[in-house]
Amino acid sequence: MPKKIISIVVPVYCEELVVHEFYRRTVETLSVLVVSGNYDYEIIFVNDGSTDGTLQIITELSSNDSRTKVIDLSRNFGHQLAITAGIEHTSGDAVILIDSDLQDPPEVIPRFVAKWEDGFNVVYGVRSERSGETFIKLITAKVFYRVLNSLSTMEIPADTGDFRLMDRKVVDALKSIPEQNRYLRGLIKWIGFQQCGVSYKRDQRYAGETKYSFSKMFHLAFDGITGFSEKPLYIAFQLGVFVSIASFLMMFIYIGQRIVVPSSVVSGWTSTIVLILFLGGVQLISIGIMGLYVGRIYREVRRRPLYLVANKIGFEEESNL
Repeated sequence: MPKKIISIVVPVYCEELVVHEFYRRTVETLSVLVVSGNYDYEIIFVNDGSTDGTLQIITELSSNDSRTKVIDLSRNFGHQLAITAGIEHTSGDAVILIDSDLQDPPEVIPRFVAKWEDGFNVVYGVRSERSGETFIKLITAKVFYRVLNSLSTMEIPADTGDFRLMDRKVVDALKSIPEQNRYLRGLIKWIGFQQCGVSYKRDQRYAGETKYSFSKMFHLAFDGITGFSEKPLYIAFQLGVFVSIASFLMMFIYIGQRIVVPSSVVSGWTSTIVLILFLGGVQLISIGIMGLYVGRIYREVRRRPLYLVANKIGFEEESNL
């Protein structure tokens, strides 16, 4: 029987402090699978416009290891598109997505492979513990998944990230989806097939600082919500109807007071200003929600490439696998 190939996709952005250690631990873990005689592997680093020495390090790793390959993007396209670039250049029977910061330990990979061999097409990591993360990060993560699942038509497993294994049939299905605004864990759930979770303890970052700022996480959250739910539009509509009804009721109440008890109506602008500000706020929120969806449509119809590759290293040696 031919060996099954495991492709590891690793997006990197300014991770010169952790790449060596990540490579060491990942190769050490994958070597256990190779020794069994049933598997071989490839590691694909995707350099997402790093401005430090990351590209030089992963290039050196590739020159010393024929199983290690490098995709150098022309600029920083973002985490989700960097992963997409790696996925589209894999050749393995299974593809594993993992970040290089070592918060998701490579030692979990054999457990993913075991579940895959049991017949599951997608095996995702479930964070049972999250070391080194702030209270605010933990709370916002929990709130996000609850909000997303309450708005979405399908349930995305809570406490998960992009750390997962996908069978080749899932990868091929994912490659056929050309969406510009990509929320991969949602797309993979939407594709379907047999999926299961594997619990693990998420470690604190090995070195350096996170490159995922609050604004990037906020943007990803909106991609997840607007990409898999139209409920915000319905909520905006329902809010508009509610405000309209409430406004008419208040109008009749004020008119009635003016007719029945004229002296009870206090002259002034307070109620008028409050109503104007309230109605204006509702209108701006509704327009903003609609603008998010229109923006998604605009990005889709332009049909620009998802990413651009400046250089590829090590792919000419694929036949040696």
